[in-house]
Amino acid sequence: MMGGTRPDKYKKLVVKGKRIDGRKLDEMRPVIIKAGVLDQADGSAYIEVGSTKILAGVFGPKVLHPKRLLDEDKAVLDVSYAMLPFSTSERARPGPSRRSKEISKVAKNALEPSIFLEEAPQVMISLQLDVISADAGTRAAAITAGSVALADAGIPMKGLVSACAAGKIDGNIALDLCGPEDNFGEADMPVAMLSSNNEITLLQFDGDMTKDEVSKSLELVRKGNEYLWSKQEEALRGKYKEVD
Repeated sequence: MMGGTRPDKYKKLVVKGKRIDGRKLDEMRPVIIKAGVLDQADGSAYIEVGSTKILAGVFGPKVLHPKRLLDEDKAVLDVSYAMLPFSTSERARPGPSRRSKEISKVAKNALEPSIFLEEAPQVMISLQLDVISADAGTRAAAITAGSVALADAGIPMKGLVSACAAGKIDGNIALDLCGPEDNFGEADMPVAMLSSNNEITLLQFDGDMTKDEVSKSLELVRKGNEYLWSKQEEALRGKYKEVD
């Protein structure tokens, strides 16, 4: 929980411009993205952002039953986000939680602007986002992986959506908070952006920042998302090079 009582080893999150994991304030955790990792899915992706690891699978487009759930004018994107039981140090309870339902909706809203949904009316696209290991930033990483999985499935898209967060730790604005920073920092602001036009498709905020600090955070997440777009494109190109 952000701003909670800190254990002694986290009394200082920033020392001489360096964070507890050795990163600079404007530096992201190591990122690995792979496309086409599930044979059983129509499209898939895997992402690692530091110790956060997520698997995304796309199924469809397919005819939706019951038909009352269909939209006559556009495709329906259904997103399901889940924390697997072994994803955290405390075993996550199986089944959907209020948090997982909220993040499923957030991810859907972040990704929908990137898809030409009107090109495939009366069908459903299902996106499953499974958190294998959680160390902060799971919603941002899930959105980033989900966009790659949708592209891998051949879904018509305007561009890729990536997401990362900036936050405030020990009074400093920092990019891509790790677990302790997220738990004991002063603020967290995840932002998703569409690569084709820099449109912000998600912006959430938790904590306390000044107007200038919010502006600085937005500047950082823009740079972070530009980096993530390059990693997403690299993953997709890498998959098709293997096919060739």
